[in-house]
Amino acid sequence: MKHLLLFIAVLGLSCKQKKKYHDVEKQNEIVQQDTLVNSVLHWQGKLNKEYANPETSPLPDRYRKDFESLDFFKPDVNYIVIADLERTPEAIPFMMPTTTGRKSKEVVYGILTFVLQGEKHQLEVYQNRKLMLEEGYRDYLFLPFTDESNGEETYAGGRYIDLRIPEGNKMQIDFNKAYNPYCVYNKKYSCPIVPSVNNLNVKVLAGVKSFQSDNK
Repeated sequence: MKHLLLFIAVLGLSCKQKKKYHDVEKQNEIVQQDTLVNSVLHWQGKLNKEYANPETSPLPDRYRKDFESLDFFKPDVNYIVIADLERTPEAIPFMMPTTTGRKSKEVVYGILTFVLQGEKHQLEVYQNRKLMLEEGYRDYLFLPFTDESNGEETYAGGRYIDLRIPEGNKMQIDFNKAYNPYCVYNKKYSCPIVPSVNNLNVKVLAGVKSFQSDNK
């Protein structure tokens, strides 16, 4: 009887420890998600300040004077993915077309492979040959993409994401930080046209929505 009680006590302690471990694991997951959401909200606030500032805003005066905020999707951690980066050091620079006929000299820095909405996808990520020589942009990467939301919830021509060269072969892509090309707001800007290879056959309901003046 004494041994039975001891066994039950040990079993109960084991269950409590297991429950405690899972509670901590779940708590850590919640904290991590909160951190990711706060990062997105911080980015949104920073972008709004940029668009409200006449020195940095792409908005014409007629839109900026009443500007309060861009229209964002609600932050969603399901649109934050970890991609495998396959570098392409032998890639030959090419001229990427823009909305004004000007061309931007880019090189495919690598191929990003990731899973989004249960499906595997690939996107090319680019490095601008001129920008990479400027201080503060030497590790800058440019990720333009189109998806099934274009022309409905988002801008028809696709959106951009800014990235930085990682140390390893993994890269986080946060689609909550996808933004519209400047030419969406002001036709004086020359914006790179998203290469057809960078189309996602899913709806990316994250980041900046279509600008309200698109239909004006």
